[in-house]
Amino acid sequence: MSIPATLALSAACATVQASAQELRSSRRSISYHAVEIRGLKIFYREAGPADAPTVLLLHGFPSSSRMWEPLLPLLADKYHLIAPDYPGFGNSSAPPPSGFAYTFDNIAGVIGEFTAKLGLSRYVLFMQDYGGPVGFRMALAHPERTSAIIIQNAVSHEQGLSPLWEARRRYWADPAHELEALKANFTSLEATRQRHLGSSPRPERYDPDTWTDEYAFLTRPGQAEIQTALFLDYRTNVASYPKWQDWLRKTRPPTLVVWGKYDPSFAVAGATTYRDDVPEAEVHILEAGHFALDEATDEIASLVRDFLARLDGHKG
Repeated sequence: MSIPATLALSAACATVQASAQELRSSRRSISYHAVEIRGLKIFYREAGPADAPTVLLLHGFPSSSRMWEPLLPLLADKYHLIAPDYPGFGNSSAPPPSGFAYTFDNIAGVIGEFTAKLGLSRYVLFMQDYGGPVGFRMALAHPERTSAIIIQNAVSHEQGLSPLWEARRRYWADPAHELEALKANFTSLEATRQRHLGSSPRPERYDPDTWTDEYAFLTRPGQAEIQTALFLDYRTNVASYPKWQDWLRKTRPPTLVVWGKYDPSFAVAGATTYRDDVPEAEVHILEAGHFALDEATDEIASLVRDFLARLDGHKG
């Protein structure tokens, strides 16, 4: 190889190395931890500066804090993000129902103690699906800790429950005889897949690993007992809707609603009715499903960043 060619190759290599050194993973601030609460290991994901405003991200069923992974790097430059796994979910402890009462009251209590142990005295609640029942209980128990709420397909009004809930209500009324019907409606592989896809016209946008991983979680030893016990308690959430609505009307927290309209379980009316309680609520109906981050990650990140940026000027 001639000397000029050698010099050119060396220069090209140096340029590639310099470019590679400038690259930074957008996930570089995400870390993974666990703390002990009531003898349980509570796993959580953390991202962003510890001294920045905190956003507490509460996951849905049958997911875990993993559902927030696409969003974390898009907010971590300005916000402190904490996303725990509930008992019985993800990488947290999952004792049998004989060793832990799987109720939403109990889970909210554990996550409340978790925030206290981490020293989180003030945060924005970001609630999806099961995160709503957990988060609203936490907000009512310690309203001084909640600076604002972000709701993503989490229902607090009967209008938000789709016809799929008819089979689920039958389980509440007669769990012994309706258990198998509930499993088909709620925890089967097809139900787990459909929970993501819903009626989206763009199924190619959805990663099948999301529902195959969730189904693998649901079929772990002991999970059937855990999840059916917890879902039997879901009826207490519906009974609590008036109480949550009353808190919203009296407190009128800054509220952002981002709602995937292709959700088979939670109807769009579940989003718009939040304005009945908080007239100033900002509501966005998205081209997405129950897990809206599957299809609308960038849009949600932009809406959340704009909302959080405006909070600095909010008094209350």
